Amino acid sequence: MLNQKTIAKPIQTVGIGLHSGNKSNLYLKPAPVDTGIVFIRIDQEPQTFIPAKAEYVTDTRLASVLQIGSHRISTVEHLMSACAGLGIDNLIVEIDGEEIPIMDGSAASFLFLLQSAGFEEQSRPRQFIQINQLVEVIDGDKLARLEPFWGFKLDFTIDFKHPALDKTGQHCIVDFAQTTYVKEIGRARTFGFAHEVEALREIGLARGGSLDNAIVLDEHRILNNEELRFDDEFVRHKILDAIGDLYLAGHPIIGAYTAEKSGHALNNALLRKLFSKPESFTIVSFDQINQVPKAYQNLVESEVN
Repeated sequence: MLNQKTIAKPIQTVGIGLHSGNKSNLYLKPAPVDTGIVFIRIDQEPQTFIPAKAEYVTDTRLASVLQIGSHRISTVEHLMSACAGLGIDNLIVEIDGEEIPIMDGSAASFLFLLQSAGFEEQSRPRQFIQINQLVEVIDGDKLARLEPFWGFKLDFTIDFKHPALDKTGQHCIVDFAQTTYVKEIGRARTFGFAHEVEALREIGLARGGSLDNAIVLDEHRILNNEELRFDDEFVRHKILDAIGDLYLAGHPIIGAYTAEKSGHALNNALLRKLFSKPESFTIVSFDQINQVPKAYQNLVESEVN
């Protein structure tokens, strides 16, 4: 049986928000079975559980934002992505600010934190969302799609007309039956364009962005001294974001995701459309580990190696 999982002990870190520029303390704590991943603003009263689910996403401008009333938590996608990549089902996330720290711009710091806390197998089967029918959303030349597939595979295409980006891969397929999140996705950093920074800051975004937590490009080149971590790091980061956004479904997905120039808004619209069509998915669990798609067996095996 593949059971639910939480972390074995509390762990914490501190960092600044990419968009707010404010420092926050982040506390990750074990959670009981069937809790899911929940966020709590401990600097606000009354303290309110915000479930990490698509229905609570209220803003998707360059980040996924969860909100209930005045309780708002921004930029949850990288932490959610790390939780998905390690198979964390239940977790309490406490924060004393409005935005999850950006760390180095990837999910690597969150992977390290979660792995340092260790894992605890719980006493109830893990639940999955199995896609039964194709569901897609289209916005002009942008597309996001989920379709039946026995596993978890992502196929992402970006299309940036930029000299530095043109030299890298702008299309990537990752099938987690063949590899793991930690190896292929978790270290890919977010990126942005220097000429957009001032405009973003005027609307309250990118105030904490720097060469330490993002790949920054001017009109011709990458400004960071560090080399890319992957030849196609840009599109891999978009996959990292998509995995985090999709984990806002509340359970891991058994299916194939295809995207062309998608982002947080389209990913959220895709999940909302999925849940509006109950016939398009089934909630499933498994009695034996060998019944589980290889993509999720690999996830278990990767903890041991």
